Amino acid sequence: MVKLVLVALLLSLITAVQAAPQPELRIPRRRPDAVGGSEFARTIQDLPLQVREERIWREVTAGNVPDFLRKLIPVPVSAVVDGRTVSGRFFVAPDYLAVGSDNDYLFVPLTPYTAQRLASRLRCTLPTPKMVDEIYAAAMAKLTPSPIPPSPAMTTVAVFVTHNATVYSQRLAALSQAPLGSLVAGDKKDIVICKALRDTPGHVAIYGWHKSDGNPIQPLYLGHVGYWADYSHGTRLIDETMEVGARRVSVARVLGDPKLCVLLSVEGPIEQPEYRFAAFPQPDDPTIHLPADERLESFSPVSGVRIMVDEPSVLKHRIRLVLFALPNGNTIEQTFGRRLRPGDDWHYDIQHIGAQTRFLRALSQSADESGPSRPFGIDEDESLVVAYLEVSNHAWPAWLRAHGGGTATTIYDAVVARFSGHEVRVALDSHSGGGAFLFDYLGSAGNLPPQIDRIAFIDSEYDYESALHRDKLVNWLAEPGHFLCTIAYDDASARYEGKPFVTAEGGTWGRSHAMLSDLQIRFDIRCLRKTDPERYEGLQGRIVFLFKGNPKAQILHTIQVERNGFVESLLSGTAQEGCGYEYFGPRAYNVFVK
Repeated sequence: MVKLVLVALLLSLITAVQAAPQPELRIPRRRPDAVGGSEFARTIQDLPLQVREERIWREVTAGNVPDFLRKLIPVPVSAVVDGRTVSGRFFVAPDYLAVGSDNDYLFVPLTPYTAQRLASRLRCTLPTPKMVDEIYAAAMAKLTPSPIPPSPAMTTVAVFVTHNATVYSQRLAALSQAPLGSLVAGDKKDIVICKALRDTPGHVAIYGWHKSDGNPIQPLYLGHVGYWADYSHGTRLIDETMEVGARRVSVARVLGDPKLCVLLSVEGPIEQPEYRFAAFPQPDDPTIHLPADERLESFSPVSGVRIMVDEPSVLKHRIRLVLFALPNGNTIEQTFGRRLRPGDDWHYDIQHIGAQTRFLRALSQSADESGPSRPFGIDEDESLVVAYLEVSNHAWPAWLRAHGGGTATTIYDAVVARFSGHEVRVALDSHSGGGAFLFDYLGSAGNLPPQIDRIAFIDSEYDYESALHRDKLVNWLAEPGHFLCTIAYDDASARYEGKPFVTAEGGTWGRSHAMLSDLQIRFDIRCLRKTDPERYEGLQGRIVFLFKGNPKAQILHTIQVERNGFVESLLSGTAQEGCGYEYFGPRAYNVFVK
């Protein structure tokens, strides 16, 4: 009887897997006005590699991909594990990544950097050589390779287009036997992942381009550096999860398993199933130094606004996105910070948001799941991304007055849209005049998007107005899981050349106390610590006010940021608050300053 029950349970699990819907690429629908492959080729033909790949990235993440590429095809695999046969299936795009429509598409050869970045964004992986072999074996349409004689032009868009036309003709001829959406192979070499990547950073691994006899033209090769992408390279996207028996497990887990790896690898377990280098760091200031697992991107969604995104070179599906509005008088590079060199402007050593971000990333990897019951500020399974928001006059309050309110919503939407396809939670953060951006967003947005779960002010509360912002904050805080962190010092007592420079009501001290009073009407917020810095807390830590005293009448405006203020603004009220650092204590992030 027990055996019958177990057999029935196994059959039900197998049936559930078989009945699961065919997985698809997680990209938006293609817009009716999206450009076709031919036009797109014309727009990128004269661009530098770095810019060209950024254009490809934007088109793919916006959904400008043929419909026939979207439904993923199951590819069966099996192997003997511990004396028994284990079977499974991984799910692969029908053909190589392309931009355009079903009738007009361009295969887009990519560097492994952008191929990995796109795969991670779309919750996919790149294949191993064994997976490439299995794809060829399962393909309904096996095209004959059409190499072009090697030349310096093989990395140009003109040669991409020439080869694209050849493959397109071959595909048309095979449509009667293999309609669009069928699995195709033989038309490109694959960018692959393999064991050697761990010991060969900065290079691309390629393999495949199978001939009709089933043997590849290209054995596994890692001789090209990472910025190489020629016409023969293709990016084959594979869903990040696969079936093993009746279970759905991650491809990465199977590759790392000493026994199950034989389903997907002939090299044994692959502990690094991804590319981990940034081929195109794009700092606007060349003296920003980045570790190999970090990259910068800059873009401008609105005239007069510059945004720099600091992100890990490989993104996880879950993202903690911080929009950090810059203080008055500072550039992005100064706010990011760096180790001072002779002749450097002192502004580079007063905030160090870049180093504080690295501290937070390191802290997230050491999170103790058995610790306090409060949630973590940064989870181990999410990528911390910081978007620096700068305006041309380096003063958000004046810029917003000149350009009209409501611009913050456009900027917010543009930043968040870059991470479509990911599970994103957003923190709005600011220092000094950057608070004007947050209050402009609060005032102009309707109901705040549910993905915003933290709002933080680091001595940036100048523009708080009860009539405009109180109800928005109250309604937002009434939702579970939302955090408010407000940090201020007694600027009403501060003196510059012996004179006060803000009023008791108009500085951050006065405005943050006004915010506290407004919220205390609705929520039970109590003083938990009277010693300096004074701490008020409500909603089990979801509301935190930190007030730094100023008995010496000093200007502590930016020192609050420098002395772990950015870290505190993102961790207040969580299980990680105070872990390895203290607000207004010694700089906990010095080891991460580059």
